[in-house]
Amino acid sequence: MPATSLTRPSGWMLALLATAQLIIALDATIVFVALPQIGSHLGFSAQQLQWVVSAYTVAFGGFLLLGGRAADLLGKRRLYILGQSLYALSSLAAVLGGSALLLVLARAVQGVGGALLFPATLALINTYYAEGPARNRAFAVWSAASAAGLALGALLGGVLTQWWGWEAVFLVNVPLAGGCAVAARHWIPADGERARGRSFDISGALTVTVGGTLLVFALVQGPEWGWAAPATLGCMVVALALLGLFAWIEHRGRDPLMPLRLLGYRELRMAMVLTAVFMSSFGVQYYFLAVYYQQVYGYSVLASGLAFLPATLVCTLGIWLAERSLVRFGLRTTLVSGQLAGALGIALVCLALPTGAGFWPLLPGILILSVGQGMTWTAMWVSAGLGIKPGEQGVAAGMASTSQQIGGALGLALLVSLANAGGGTGAAQASGIELAMWWSAAIALAGAVLALRLKPVALKPSPSLEAT
Repeated sequence: MPATSLTRPSGWMLALLATAQLIIALDATIVFVALPQIGSHLGFSAQQLQWVVSAYTVAFGGFLLLGGRAADLLGKRRLYILGQSLYALSSLAAVLGGSALLLVLARAVQGVGGALLFPATLALINTYYAEGPARNRAFAVWSAASAAGLALGALLGGVLTQWWGWEAVFLVNVPLAGGCAVAARHWIPADGERARGRSFDISGALTVTVGGTLLVFALVQGPEWGWAAPATLGCMVVALALLGLFAWIEHRGRDPLMPLRLLGYRELRMAMVLTAVFMSSFGVQYYFLAVYYQQVYGYSVLASGLAFLPATLVCTLGIWLAERSLVRFGLRTTLVSGQLAGALGIALVCLALPTGAGFWPLLPGILILSVGQGMTWTAMWVSAGLGIKPGEQGVAAGMASTSQQIGGALGLALLVSLANAGGGTGAAQASGIELAMWWSAAIALAGAVLALRLKPVALKPSPSLEAT
């Protein structure tokens, strides 16, 4: 298609894209502190209660690649509106359903909504903002919203649950996501007509969605069932068989769901690796620190949430640094610096935890860790979209975000198993968490080494953008 001059997107459009990421991040953490009340009100058993969290994770991870391709073929704005609508409707259904089963199903639909919304949002940024300062600034705003959602989830969940009950953690989504769906028709450019002669690759969509869902499901359930349990191994075998069949279908297909030639982009390949590394290092800190604060230090739910606020503010500083570093020093330097800061910060936290002196000795490590988190998060998503045509930004985003979900599920499952190996209470629990966090620091360090393999990329402003 002929290139057209890039028109500057409105600030309202960026606000909608950032709000989408805020909702996605918020929904991943806001239910944590409400779980005991949900369990007692709806009759969940201790074993069943984890599915309030896992149903969202499994559906989100399993449908990401399908959501990314759908954004390319059906339209990015259409998928944005659909994803936000699913969030609003499923959140309302979670409250009105009145049973444990319907709540879990509603959480799964929320996960599907996130899987449609996340790659559509990334693709909109990579399509309408030119490579260089404009795109870096858009990703900085988007990343800040993500950091705020993750860190504020536990605090907001505690406040809402304490004042209005567990239903409030779901109802907050209804006006927020519903309003974004309506506003998108006015502030996000309309999609063009669907490209003629393009097929949706139904066989590829079915195999990767079922295979990806089963893989994430097995990783989530592995610690509880046992990694050698027949159910775990059976899910793994079926998942890998389906994903292998998916690769064969894509290799032979005329219009594949995931063009395998995209793996030829070094930056996209590295983004897929680093998103997995990120969730196995930076991403697990919220879980382990929340447990440590409450179970070892004896913090209340509200105090634990407040303890994450400094991380939110400093992560925003890391995002600001990444925006400038990407232009001045390039992608490789920014990613390596962010990963190194993360490894150092996690290590300093690990050294301070056993002292039992409380939050303040942890703060230097948390500050360094949070700067690295902001730098890495922003830069890895910039990497995922480099050089990709606008009509394939959705599937590229889906590939990188699928790696993120699988890496996060696998990393958390293995590190939780490691943390619980010596026992689940008292000193054994504390030392187990500390050991798991040392391993997450090592993973972040490995990410820095891997990022060195990137070629130096100067992110200069682009004068034009190919029309969609």
